[in-house]
Formats: sequence, structure tokens, C-alpha cells
Amino acid sequence: MVLGGFDIVVIGVVLLAILVLFAAIKTVPQGYRYTVERFGRYTRTLDPGLNLLTPFIERIGVRMNVMEQVLSIPTQEVITKDNASVSADAVAFYQVLNPAQAAYQISNLENAIQNLTMTNIRSVMGSMDLDELLSNREVINERLLRVVDEAVGPWGIKVTRVEIKDIQPPADLVAAMGRQMKAEREKRAQVLEAEGSRNAQILRAEGSKQAAVLEAEGKREAAFREAEARERLADAEAKATQAVSQAIAAGDVQAINYFVAQKYTEALVAIGKAPNSKIVLMPLEASSIIGSLGGIGAIAKEVFGDGSAPATPPRPPAAPRQQTVPRTMPAFTTNPAPNSSSSET
Repeated sequence: MVLGGFDIVVIGVVLLAILVLFAAIKTVPQGYRYTVERFGRYTRTLDPGLNLLTPFIERIGVRMNVMEQVLSIPTQEVITKDNASVSADAVAFYQVLNPAQAAYQISNLENAIQNLTMTNIRSVMGSMDLDELLSNREVINERLLRVVDEAVGPWGIKVTRVEIKDIQPPADLVAAMGRQMKAEREKRAQVLEAEGSRNAQILRAEGSKQAAVLEAEGKREAAFREAEARERLADAEAKATQAVSQAIAAGDVQAINYFVAQKYTEALVAIGKAPNSKIVLMPLEASSIIGSLGGIGAIAKEVFGDGSAPATPPRPPAAPRQQTVPRTMPAFTTNPAPNSSSSET
């Protein structure tokens, strides 16, 4: 097929139209801004989306990333205010706010921000002591952020954050700091131990004091109660003695005989109930006691009566006879035989 001249013209026009459309239509992705130059001069900035340019007159100048970006700051040596040498590195976060200024106010933007941050790190950290440097990273970050952000403001850049990643003192300095920390902790431990011992002694002394006070109060209360009990016992004995004395004064011999016989009986019962007493030695005057038993029976008959005959006065106990034998009688058991009730006179 042979193309004529008209066909060639049509094809050329179509190709030219395609080239014009390709040069005029520009698509900007999200997160980027494109600068437009007309004959080499900045004219405007293209936003994300579809944009039209004047073909063969305007062109794309700089494709600028406006998203927040991370810039690593390399390690560098820093001499502190107290002449201690440390190594420090950091990381910076920045964002392009004005693409035209960032594109045409500074060349090699990342290198400029990196060197500016390194310089300010040496300035800020060099004005601080080592102890202050190691314990105040937030203060260092805040000062670096303020200084660097102010410096990059004319470039259309916003530094959002500057963080110190690592601070490495020399090995000998780290060892010295370790010894210092150990000594400080040992000192604190000794102080705490001394305070604990003192508090323990104080508590023991207070406890002893309270125990002594309570013991004294207990003794006083016991003595008071014992004295009260003795007083009551004495009152009871006085009343009993008074009653017996009144009975004797009234001529009631039976009452005194009954009182004496009761005491004798109680003594004999106590002797007989002794757990270790199998043989009991009776004195020679035991006949008097036995005689008193007869008096007890007579008293009982006289007081209560036997219902048949009037009670007769008890027979007075027989007087002991003088003998040359020892003043003891042969022993008798607490469980006597049926014929052991007779005593030798």
C-alpha cells in the first residue's frame, strides 16, 4: 500500500498531538510536590493529581518529597565541659513544608541538615558536664530540636524531632563510674543498716519499758488483791473468833468442845488421806484425841438428840499418865484391822 502525501500529513499531525499531550499532562503522586519551571525559572508548584503544563514552554523542575523523613546522624567525638571525651550519634526527623524553598534555597538538603545537626550536637553536649550529659538526654534533645529547627526554617524545612541514640564514654571512665556507683550504694546500704539497727534498739527499749510498766502494774494489782483477800480472811476469822468468844462468855461449853473436836478430826482426816503415808506415828497424847471423839459424839447427841434419852455431857479427856517409855506409840496403819480400834492405856 502506497501512502499519499495527505496520509503522511495526517500521521504527522497525530504523532505531534500525542507528543503535545504527553508534554502537557503530568500526574503527581500523593506525598510529592513538583515544581514547574518556565524557560528555567520557577513559576508554580503542582499538587498531587492530574496537572496540565504548557507544552514545550514549561517543564518539571524538582520532584520534592513532602512526607516526614528520617536522617541518621553518624557517630562523632564530643568533649564535655569537664574535659571528658564521649562518642554520640543521633537521628533527626524532618519534613518539607515549602517545596520551592527546599528546592531552590539549599543544595543537597540532606547533607546540609546532617552537618548542621552534627555541629549543634557538639555545641550543646560540649557545654554540659559528663554527669549532666548522661542524665539529661531529654534536655539535650529539646535544645537540639530548637536550634536545628530555627536554622533550617529559611529552607522551608520543619525538623520535628532530634533524638540522641547512644552516648559512649571511654572504657576507663565507665569503670571509674562503676566503682563510684558501687561505693555510693555501699554507703547507702551502711546508712540504711545503721538506721535499721537504731530503730530496732529503740523499739526493743520501748518494748522493755512497756513490759516493765505492765509487770509493775500487775504486781501492784496482785498485791492489792492479796491484801484485800487477807483483809477479808482476817475479818472472817475475827467474826468467827468473836462468835466463839461470845459463846464461851455465855457459858456454852459445848460450842468450844465442838470447835476443838472438829479441828482434831480434820487433822486426822488429812493425815489419813496423805498419798505416801502408809504408817502413821501417833503421839502419846492420842488417847486424849480419842477421848475427844467420845466428846464429839456426846455433843452431837446433846445438840441433835437421839430421840430416846437426854444427852449427857461429854466425858473429859483422860489425863496422860507418866511413863518412862519414849513419847511415841507403835505405828498403826491408815487402814487398821477390825480389832485395831483399841488403844493401849
